[in-house]
Amino acid sequence: MIKSIAASVALASFMVAAPALAEPNMDKYNRACAACHVSGVAGAPKSHDVAAWETRMAKGMDALVASVKNGLNAMPPTGLCADCSDEEYQELITYMSSAK
Repeated sequence: MIKSIAASVALASFMVAAPALAEPNMDKYNRACAACHVSGVAGAPKSHDVAAWETRMAKGMDALVASVKNGLNAMPPTGLCADCSDEEYQELITYMSSAK
């Protein structure tokens, strides 16, 4: 009984302490990202296609944000979101690279 209670408390504290993924600014996603990432225009990885994002995510978030800010292949610098902060880029990348 005590072990069961201890396990429940430990699980509950983990659930409270675990950070939730931030929901991206969907207006910015729809304005700047969706144009290419919904359909995969010019080789852009499709949103929510985890396999397509896997090798990109392996580079690390800092490298991905740098790619957005500097442009990469057909993606122009800032990825059409000149008013995005680095944190917003990270949220948008996380959103697009995650399963729906």
